[in-house]
Amino acid sequence: MKRLSVAMLLMMAGVAQAAPFEITDGWFRALPGKLPAGGYFNAYNGTGRDVSIIGADSDACGMLMIHQSTSKGGMSGMDMVDKVSVPAGGTVRFEPRGYHLMCDNPTAKMKLGAKVGVLLKLSDGSSIAVGFVVKNAAGK
Repeated sequence: MKRLSVAMLLMMAGVAQAAPFEITDGWFRALPGKLPAGGYFNAYNGTGRDVSIIGADSDACGMLMIHQSTSKGGMSGMDMVDKVSVPAGGTVRFEPRGYHLMCDNPTAKMKLGAKVGVLLKLSDGSSIAVGFVVKNAAGK
C-alpha cells in the first residue's frame, strides 16, 4: 500500500498549499500499441537544500524509469539514471531529448486525453503525486 504525502492529503481535502517542491506541466507522449511512452514535466525546488528525484511509479505503466537522452559521436541513445538532482531554488525540465520518464509496457489507462497518476519519489524520503495528461506523438 502506498503512503500518501501530506500535500496529497491536503489536495484531496481541497486545501490549497504552496509546495516547496513543485511539479508542473506533467504529460506523457503516448505511442501506438505497446511502444514505450515518454513522460515530461518541470520540477521546481523551493526548499533551501538540493533534492533529487530518485524514482517514479504509475499504474499506467508496467515499469516507470528515469532516463536521460544522450548524443555520443553523432549517435543518439538513452541511459537509465538513478537520480536527477534539482538544486535549491532551481528548476529542472524533463523534456524530449533530455531527462524524461520512460513508461515501459503502458497499460490501458494510457489513452489519449486521459489523466494518469504518477508518484515521484524524492531523496528526502517524501513523494509527490501528480496527474499527467496523455497526449499523442506530436504532443497534442
